[in-house]
Amino acid sequence: MLVVRASGYLFDPQIQYPSWEPPGATLRHWLQDLGVGGVILLGGSAGEIALRTQQLQDWAKIPLLLTADIEEGVGQRFAGATWFPPPMALGAIAATSLSQATEWATQMGATTAQEAIAIGLNWILAPVVDVNNNPQNPVINVRAFGETPTVVSQLATAFIRGTQRHCVLTTAKHFPGHGDTAMDSHLVLPVVPHDRERLAQLEYVPFEAAIAAHVDGVMSAHLLVPELDRLYPATLSEPVLTGELRQRLGFEGLIVTDALVMGAIANNYGANEAAVLAVEAGADMLMMPADPPGAIAALCQAVQEGRITPERIQASLERIWRAKQKVYALNIAEAHHGHAWEQHPPAPIRLDWLSTPLAYATAQEILVESTQCQGTVSQTSLPPCNLILIDDSLDCAFLSRKAPAIDRPKQIGYTLTLVDNHTPEPQWSKPKTPIPTLMQLFLRGNPFRGSADPSDRALTWLKWLLDTQQLQALAIYGSPYLLAKLQPLLPPEIPYGFSYGQTPQAQTVLLSQLLPSSFA
Repeated sequence: MLVVRASGYLFDPQIQYPSWEPPGATLRHWLQDLGVGGVILLGGSAGEIALRTQQLQDWAKIPLLLTADIEEGVGQRFAGATWFPPPMALGAIAATSLSQATEWATQMGATTAQEAIAIGLNWILAPVVDVNNNPQNPVINVRAFGETPTVVSQLATAFIRGTQRHCVLTTAKHFPGHGDTAMDSHLVLPVVPHDRERLAQLEYVPFEAAIAAHVDGVMSAHLLVPELDRLYPATLSEPVLTGELRQRLGFEGLIVTDALVMGAIANNYGANEAAVLAVEAGADMLMMPADPPGAIAALCQAVQEGRITPERIQASLERIWRAKQKVYALNIAEAHHGHAWEQHPPAPIRLDWLSTPLAYATAQEILVESTQCQGTVSQTSLPPCNLILIDDSLDCAFLSRKAPAIDRPKQIGYTLTLVDNHTPEPQWSKPKTPIPTLMQLFLRGNPFRGSADPSDRALTWLKWLLDTQQLQALAIYGSPYLLAKLQPLLPPEIPYGFSYGQTPQAQTVLLSQLLPSSFA
């Protein structure tokens, strides 16, 4: 019933988050001796993950559920695989062509499932079915398919249908709906003040659609919804998980918690008590408990003391077994034998299934169709500057020295200025000689940022460039809400471009439109 986090890298010295990712000997003990049933992976290339998943399955006595947060494709987490634009790009396309957006959402799901299986992952922690109707949402944002329950429902179910071409599990998240919050549950506990009528008309709609489309799991949200439970957040609430999700919505699959190490839970409940409360509430699988051995001991004690019944544990175990049977059963005859999956070896690694021409073309089409661009950059006799604003250049998967956002302007004479949250505040003075500046912003909603709004820094820079008549053009990658905030400030003669994606592929698509062809 536990899913622990582990490094995707093969060797202990490569571990990047030692407080969350155990060394190999500890992880092996958890799998072999404690019976931990799943692992969530982060870090490493797709090729490394393929070896890592084989290693983990070899260590386990019973085949594992191996998972990752791959809402934008396997390449979002593991280099070498396909990295799609955020789901909201499809929502933007749906505004003009729902049929085309649905087709691409289906293909995105199919590709994600194929590439997951290719490297040994059998559980996709996607799709996000939250309705992002709060522009200030720091944690959902462009991870959602859109801002209305209708669009989110249609595109999320299309994604699920695509994944069903392969034997892989899917997860709708985050119940009862994390879209209308302005706080990050990785850090604090958000409160959703809506009544049951509002929840039924908006937040529940995409979950009901996902359940109808046979989604395998539903992930809980670390939210307090006083209308449903004034005492406990949804993850620890029996009225929410059992009363609403199981009974009212009729969901019979896996209920999995969001990560129990997140601040909304970890800061308010004991690590082991949170595990017990989650199971009491109706959760089948506990994602990333802070202390896995302690959580197991606490659950065993709760059963021994009569706080949790053996039947309650058995019910979760049967759901987990059904899920594993789906993943591991290879033919109809075996599928009718309840324990056949326990003897099956893991599926073979298929690196040739990664980054296929069809997958690349699908990502390219989504990017081209969702990218906005007005005007092109004019050449200038003055030496221009390429100003890039980014959250953290020390931890960035899409902005290397050869990334198009850096390399393309460099090829035509731009000098680079890189600004991130480690950069000291500049002296805001008017330069003696204005420098034509291409301003590129890589900013979107990200977990663990809290209330800090990077758009304030971007706004300060933009106003200074405008005041000193240095802004040549503006490129925004990631947040349509940032575009909506800055666009009204732009004079009509200033070219600008916007892409939902931040990847090198997204950079190429946007700059090919924003920079004149003679620059390419």
